This record gives sequence, C-alpha cells and structure tokens, in this order.
Amino acid sequence: MIGLSDKAAEANPALAAWLDGCGLAVTLFRASEGGRTAGPAIYARADAAQATGRDVVIDFGAAPTLVRATAATPALLAYGYEDLAFGNALVAELVRPAFRPAAGEPESAATLIFAARIAASDASVLLLGETGTGKEGMARYIHAVSPRASGPFTAVNCAALPETMLEAILFGHRKGSFTGASGDGEGLFRAADGGTLLLDEIAEIPLSLQAKLLRALQEREILPVGAVRPEPIDVRIIACANRDLAAEVEAGRFRADLYWRLNVVPVNLSPLRARRLDIRAIAAAMLLRHTPAGMAMPFPTAAALDRLMNHAWPGNCRELENVIQRALLLHSGERIHAPDLIIDRAATAPEAAALSLGAAARSAEADAIRAALDEAGGHRLRAARRLGISERTLRYRLAEMRAVAA
Repeated sequence: MIGLSDKAAEANPALAAWLDGCGLAVTLFRASEGGRTAGPAIYARADAAQATGRDVVIDFGAAPTLVRATAATPALLAYGYEDLAFGNALVAELVRPAFRPAAGEPESAATLIFAARIAASDASVLLLGETGTGKEGMARYIHAVSPRASGPFTAVNCAALPETMLEAILFGHRKGSFTGASGDGEGLFRAADGGTLLLDEIAEIPLSLQAKLLRALQEREILPVGAVRPEPIDVRIIACANRDLAAEVEAGRFRADLYWRLNVVPVNLSPLRARRLDIRAIAAAMLLRHTPAGMAMPFPTAAALDRLMNHAWPGNCRELENVIQRALLLHSGERIHAPDLIIDRAATAPEAAALSLGAAARSAEADAIRAALDEAGGHRLRAARRLGISERTLRYRLAEMRAVAA
C-alpha cells in the first residue's frame, strides 16, 4: 500500500489517478496528524521532516530535479506542470516494489493483478509476446509473488543451448554418460528444485526432446542422461514463446500434448506500440537504472516524451532501453531533448507525420470521451460502457486530459 499525504494530493491532483492507473494501491493520510502507511509514503515538501529513507518528498512547482534516497533520507523529487506526465511516472517508479514490472497502462496493471492471482497456484504458465516485451520480467514477478519466492528462479534460453547438450543441461547427467562427462551434472531442473524454471523460447526445443519434457511436467520427475531411475522434482514451469505455438503445433514442429500441458494459463504481453502509457513508465524506470551514480538525472522534455510515445518500437523494451542509454551518453545540458533520442529507422521523413498522427489520435480520444460523457449525462460508468473500457481506465484518461490542459 502506497501512502499519499493530503498536501501532496492537493498540490498535484493528477498523481493519485496515475498511481491508481499503474495498479498501485493508494491510501490518503493527513501528515499533520502523524498518520502514514506501512509501505512507502509520498509527502509534500512542507511535511518532509516526517519522511523516512523509503519515502518520496515532492516539491511540486519547482525546477525538475531528483535527489536519490539514502538509507536515512527520502528521495526528493521536484517538478511542475510542464513535467507533470513524466514526474508522476517517476513517482510511481520510486515507490513501486522492485520485483514488480513498470506499468503505466491500466490494462498492463490488470495483467499484473491477474499474474499475481495465478502465482498462488503451481499451474504452468505460458507467456506469449514479441521479443523484448518483458516476458522474463513477468516470469520473475510471478515467481516473486508466489509461495515459491524463497526458492531459486532459474532461467534458460532454449535457443541459446547446443541441441546436442540440451538434454543433459536440462535434466542432468551421470558420470561417464557421454564423452567429457567426468562427473555428475545436476541439470537446470534440479537447480530450480523448490522454485521456478523459466524455459524461454520453448519453441526451439527439438521434437526429440519434447516427449521427455512432457513427462517431466506430467510425472514431476526427470531421468538424467545415463541414469536408470527417475528422480522426483518440485519445480514450477513458466514457458515463453515469441512465435505462435498453436501454429507450430499445426505445422508439426511442436507436440500438441506438450502445448496443452504448458498452456494451462496463457498470458499475452502486448507489443510496446500498443502500450503507449507504459512507454512513459518504462522510460522513467530505465533513466533511474542507467543514470550513473553521482550524476543528476536529466528529465526528458515534453517534445522528447512525444517522440518516445509515438515511435512504433519494433524492438519493444530492448529498443527503448538502447535509446535511453544513448541519450544519457550523448545529451548536452540539463534535459534530454527530442534530438538527443537517436532512434533507428529506415527513413526519418515519416517522423513528423507520426507525431502529427499521435496528436490527432489523442485529440480524437478526448473528443470521444467528452461525447460519451455528454450522452451519459456525466455518469462515468455508463460513459465507460459506451466507450468499451473500464470505469477505472476512464478515470485515468480524464486525469491525463486534465493534466495536458493544465
């Protein structure tokens, strides 16, 4: 639970809506009465004396700066209306749990809530999505909020392992079972015992090995290479695929029975181009991660944010991280400006059109929301139903519209 002081909420009315849209539960408290929450809290500058090392103090209206927290002192974050969008995203990144992926879209927050629900079981999970959409981060989150959190999290990229050694790497081997096997090898299933094993790029496992993987999932036991007796295992499997596994089954490249065993709970991660508000949150997280110690973190300008949020991001989060790292190395001055964002593209001419289309899309969205509210007589739930979105998403969109108009 994130605490938000009454003075901080009053100074920045859009902040509570942003945090709610990120899926971070917020409770208001009166700092003047000494109240707070068990988790991190957000204070106004006037109440900074009450903040501890895990909190954030906001100096709203001041020039954009960030002084990072220490064990004894809270983070001090200053920003005003010009930097409202990025500043609010930065607050969320400073207070969110480290194991929780960054999120700005309400739909992404809903996916995290769903992931936390399925984490309570031992059911296999299949994470689907393009390369770079954050599948490993989601797998780590599921592990972190599961009953297996105290156990190991072991990740393996199946495409990166030599096919001839894949069986021994996964299931282990006995001494002398093949040339060079001078001792026993426990294998990744055994290394993950009591925890979670992430099998990334699962579609790359050869058909000859898929039957053995299926047996490990069904019987909860493995047979190391060269062994004569199976060994019990206690492992939760999360698999990732950036290809359509159903199509791979249809083409005969993936076993149907293994597909259904893995696909107990599918979670589809949308590409970054479909998660516009996540871009702002992830950019904030990456700036925090990659700004060198002792260096003041440069805030992106509104034009720089527009450039980020209107790019198609074919490389998804990995491409965004590359752009942020380049900007930190190459920018001049105290801010990151749009020209500092060197984005790979086949041609630069379409960029102006993309920015124009982005602005047009935002304007059309605002017009549709206003029309739905008018038709619903100002009733938000009915307006949300007309728009085909949740009331929570509508509240978030309204808060963003107010922030842009301020």
